[in-house]
Amino acid sequence: MEKHRIFTTSFASVYPHYITKAEKKGRTKEEVDSIIYWLTGYSPTALQKLIDNKTDFETFFAEAPQMNEHTSKIAGVICGYRVEEIEDKLMQKIRYLDKLIDELAKGKAMEKILRT
Repeated sequence: MEKHRIFTTSFASVYPHYITKAEKKGRTKEEVDSIIYWLTGYSPTALQKLIDNKTDFETFFAEAPQMNEHTSKIAGVICGYRVEEIEDKLMQKIRYLDKLIDELAKGKAMEKILRT
């Protein structure tokens, strides 16, 4: 089975779009980064290295220090799919990130986005 194109897309190529989406709605790059740190366990230095190396999404999630234990609380629709029902685990992780960025852009409080 052929890999989905997003799996081999560099995280660095999508990251600016996450920031732009958030900033258009009055949110910040720092909030986007906080979401990424919370979801994946990456540190600021490690995240920057991944961006600089143009790491693809598959590697980005495969090497994530620790996916947050509360990802099971992320629910809802993104791109027409319920994130909690996506069977491919890599695609589900990518859509978790998309969902969290969407919530940020929609004005949701960080405490609610981070399921704290």
